[in-house]
Amino acid sequence: MRRARPGALPRGTGERALTSVEAGADFDQARNRVTDRTTEGTTETPAARAAAEERPVSKLWHITLSVSGVESPLQEVRRGLEQLAHDHPFLLTSRYANDHAEIRYWEEARDLHDAAAVALRLWGEHRQTAKLPPWEIVGLEVIDRETYHQRIAEGYGPPPAAPVGVHPY
Repeated sequence: MRRARPGALPRGTGERALTSVEAGADFDQARNRVTDRTTEGTTETPAARAAAEERPVSKLWHITLSVSGVESPLQEVRRGLEQLAHDHPFLLTSRYANDHAEIRYWEEARDLHDAAAVALRLWGEHRQTAKLPPWEIVGLEVIDRETYHQRIAEGYGPPPAAPVGVHPY
């Protein structure tokens, strides 16, 4: 997957590229930043500390995207979803039938709005390259990592529909 400015066109093409929100180095260190600053021996200046506190922190979001439309041959739907999984390697699992599909994956973004924006572009921007059916998005769920794990621990919510990969309903 190409990382670029959202909406930027790949060089030499008229197609928009799907882009994820770049997390940067703060993703793994975000929660420890405050405690690290309070330890002795820190060489960080007050200005650097203030700038770091103002910078948005990236999070992981669990995405469930539902699409549906006119019936398509199952083999074409499967092939398209497999190509989508190849083009967008963060896909966890896809379930499909001849008139609808559900895609689940993790997205890294600053906030829910950014994660939802990328998710809403996923199907349309890969429709031609992956030869996906001309279906429309009919549902979107975006939840943070903590909520996802809480739901799983309590025995409800969106557990993986099937093992990782592309599977029929």
